[in-house]
Amino acid sequence: MITGDGLGSWRERGLHARVLNSLGQEIVDGRYAPGDILNLDEISAAFAVSRSVLREALRVLQSLGMVEPRQRVGTQVLPRGAWDLMNPQIILWRGRGPEYFTQMREMLEMRLGIEPVAARLSARLMTDAQLVAVAEAAAAMVAADLAGDGRRFLESDIAFHCLILVGSGNSVMGHFAGTVAALLRTREEEKRFTITEYTPPSAHRHNQLAVALAERDADAAHRWSYATIEATLAEFMQEAGDAAGRPGV
Repeated sequence: MITGDGLGSWRERGLHARVLNSLGQEIVDGRYAPGDILNLDEISAAFAVSRSVLREALRVLQSLGMVEPRQRVGTQVLPRGAWDLMNPQIILWRGRGPEYFTQMREMLEMRLGIEPVAARLSARLMTDAQLVAVAEAAAAMVAADLAGDGRRFLESDIAFHCLILVGSGNSVMGHFAGTVAALLRTREEEKRFTITEYTPPSAHRHNQLAVALAERDADAAHRWSYATIEATLAEFMQEAGDAAGRPGV
């Protein structure tokens, strides 16, 4: 049981998280434009929080490149170019707002340049245990598709890609796994169900990649990884076009 100062500490953490998530989402959604000066008195009153709780939230936003205190001016909202767009928290906020498809396109384009190389490296460097885990994740995607289990499909997809990035033996690529996991989890925010007409061929490509890795075929692993992400990019471009009421590009 938490009592006294402990209870107050937990309450402050909860308030801090609420303020941080609300302000971060509002900045991402454009309710605060670049260059806007945050009115701290109004924000404190709106959330019924102390200045210390608000300052803690603003420090986090500053670390993410979203705001910056200006002497004799106040806390100013920074343009998107200053944001830490690879940070899982910003990925979550963008995934919940109107930038969902834009972020997916940008990140999938980046993944095209990283994950096929990671797959090539993993074909040479993965341990037998890692290869088994990749094969199990790919098989789970097929089973989830057949069962219509969108959540299981998503979790297996996340595990699959993270295993390959980590298995590359490249620490930078391994770190990118956290970014990819955060991006894929934004699919939970989609209005449509995760299982679609795109799912069976996607599961097939993942399994072909798993086979290439198991056979230590670096060229095939690179090819199937690129094909997997390229097809997903095409899917999202089509959906973005449909959402905008125009043909996909």
